[in-house]
Amino acid sequence: MPRGSRRSVLALFVGAAAVIVGIMGAGPAAAHGFTSVVYADVSAGAKGHVVTTLQLEYDLLVVSAADDQKDEALFQDGTDAFDSGDASAEASVLRDHLDTVLAYVSPRFTVSSGGEVCVPSITGDLTMSIKQDAPYVTLVLDSACGKPSGDHTVASSLFPDSEQFVTGTKTILTYDIDEHTGSAALDAEQPTFSTEQSTGERFWEFFRLGAEHLLTGLDHILFLLALIAGSRRLREVVLAATAFTLAHSVTFILAATGVVSVPAAFVEPVIALSITAVAAWYLWRLWRRGDEANDFDTTRGTFGLDRAGWLRLAAVFVFGLVHGLGFASALGIDEPWSWTLLWSLLVFNVGIEAVQLTIIAIVFPLLMLLRRRTPRVGRWVTGAIAVVVSVAGLIWFVERVFQL
Repeated sequence: MPRGSRRSVLALFVGAAAVIVGIMGAGPAAAHGFTSVVYADVSAGAKGHVVTTLQLEYDLLVVSAADDQKDEALFQDGTDAFDSGDASAEASVLRDHLDTVLAYVSPRFTVSSGGEVCVPSITGDLTMSIKQDAPYVTLVLDSACGKPSGDHTVASSLFPDSEQFVTGTKTILTYDIDEHTGSAALDAEQPTFSTEQSTGERFWEFFRLGAEHLLTGLDHILFLLALIAGSRRLREVVLAATAFTLAHSVTFILAATGVVSVPAAFVEPVIALSITAVAAWYLWRLWRRGDEANDFDTTRGTFGLDRAGWLRLAAVFVFGLVHGLGFASALGIDEPWSWTLLWSLLVFNVGIEAVQLTIIAIVFPLLMLLRRRTPRVGRWVTGAIAVVVSVAGLIWFVERVFQL
């Protein structure tokens, strides 16, 4: 590569890196607040009764219930038990404050029948478990319905509360009631579910969640931009996107249904590293080959890819496997395999793919047009994208290694 071109590439790297470091360094290392996941299994109980098995994050339940009911003893004892990491102590604290827990949960998670809210009571013993590296408590509610009917409505507004630490909550609902079985996803925009809802309405909720996850997941979007920037021909970006889709679909389904389990301490840093690796691949070729960096060797094999092209495709597939674990973690499901849940997960995945294809359909033609009409500007734009993505991935990698 000519010396002048290498100087240009170096200047591009330094300038774009300074911009992204400044932007990311302007705020705190970690985002304010986080989203939580509530698991709810609703089924028919004795005549006129509905049984709900609720799984809630222990520390959030303690803080929120204590604050809502002004129960200082629950807050102190609950946080001490949480800090000690003793599951038996955590469960014991909640047993001593069942009235406070029920007073907090009952107005925020309701089952209605015939237009009236069923009256819940906590039944059975409390149990503790670990989900997504966090302690969860399982509560069993027996709700007596004054007007038993052929349809029930479930509403969830658990978390966030006045502490404003939790930014949002997804309630993953599974149900077997009113001769209906299936799953649904509830959140702030769609807080209720009725057994009268159609299959299309239930699936739309998961489709929307999948689309929103990719749109709000900056790391996944940057990975996709790195794929687009490193592809000059349509078949290259199509093959890369296909490899990524196949890979993350497999691990997403397996992880979400509990077949495989990989700790977030491994998944999140590797996702960040994958962003840097894919973007750096393009920068390396730009450094080596200058104006021809957007192209592969003239000798091509299957699907028009040379050895370097196939190596890139293999790397994208491997990284896609890890991204699938990240998608599953974000949805927060790790329940045992079931066909009803599987269909919902597939729809969630379709929502992800719809956004992914939309981004490719918009960004790739624009870059192609820019490369053909003004090749020099096109190289600088794609190079700047690759640098920004690469540096952002490195920053996230370091942050996630030290945070997890």
